Amino acid sequence: MTTRWPIVGTGALSSVGRTGEEMFENLCAGRSGQAEMRSFNRQWYTATDLYEVDDRAERADRPGRATGFLIDAIAEALASAGMSEDLGDVPVLIGTGLRELRSVELWRRDGAEVAPGDLHFGTALRRRFGAVNSQTFSNACSASLYALSLGTDILAAGEADTVVVAGTDAITESMFGISDRLQMVPPDAVRPFDVDRRGTILGEGAAAVVLRREPLADDRVHGWVRGVAVNCDAGHPTAPDPHRIAAAMQEVHRRAGVVPADIDLVMLHGTGTLANDVGEAEAMHEVYGTAGKVPAMTSVKSMTGHTSGASGVHSLVTALHSMRTGRIPPTISLDRPIDEVSDFRIVRGGMATEPITLTQINAFGFGGLNAVAIVEDNT
Repeated sequence: MTTRWPIVGTGALSSVGRTGEEMFENLCAGRSGQAEMRSFNRQWYTATDLYEVDDRAERADRPGRATGFLIDAIAEALASAGMSEDLGDVPVLIGTGLRELRSVELWRRDGAEVAPGDLHFGTALRRRFGAVNSQTFSNACSASLYALSLGTDILAAGEADTVVVAGTDAITESMFGISDRLQMVPPDAVRPFDVDRRGTILGEGAAAVVLRREPLADDRVHGWVRGVAVNCDAGHPTAPDPHRIAAAMQEVHRRAGVVPADIDLVMLHGTGTLANDVGEAEAMHEVYGTAGKVPAMTSVKSMTGHTSGASGVHSLVTALHSMRTGRIPPTISLDRPIDEVSDFRIVRGGMATEPITLTQINAFGFGGLNAVAIVEDNT
């Protein structure tokens, strides 16, 4: 017997939209959020572009942006759910890669006013929503799907009737500086699975969903979480193990009570890095090789950039919009697919339209932190 959890509220923002709806429409239109970097000293770096949320005057950064993104996404999700902004009894689970590290950078170098409490999302969530039970997961780029996993466990255990699951990240200069040194030839764009991919480019934003144990009579159900699976192989800092990724996919299929042939759409992790794209492709072959059906696939990072810990729920919210509308955003900047995906049905050259009932969402992080979720449309 499988259990599914209703998703009754969604919210999201990124470099391509300040609400989930705006983001989805721009993704379907193939609009990229890539632009010349706005807040860092361009003379210090080789790379020039990022996928930033355009909410600052040029070269006038400020602390607290990851927290601000988080609050906006949660507020949108609560409004979408028809809930008040009182989260006193509701667990809030947040996935993030870098928390408020950018605030620390601005305090240390520029003397920005940052109190210790400002570095914890819980402080702002308590102030804005009265939330007294907030938990932060810093599990690299799979963090928000790890949070989703715990959210479903809490519901299954009867510890709460409603949970909020979110992911948020703001680009930090230290992380950008590391990638700038590692990627000596800067990528001209995020090109998932393209022969000419050169690496990833950071993005930022947040996403949130509201889950319940059972839908209330007046709830609008956006879709259902059928299962989440996580594992960690700790085999290599940046080169994922395809077999362990495949194991996470097989485990979530078992938990959801589905087989690969049931899946209509896969939201690929698709970072545009040499190792991740090949590892993900090999894992997809291992799981779907004999399915007899090739699902549609896409990677929104080609337009949002890599939003780190927020990326899993970004893909999940996009999947819910795709299942509702039957529209699948394209993977832009994928001009020459690598051999490993030659038989994949990756949407490119414009959005696709087709019925979607079940979607798989992939998210993989440094150190072999793998997370995969299955969501179902509202039927």
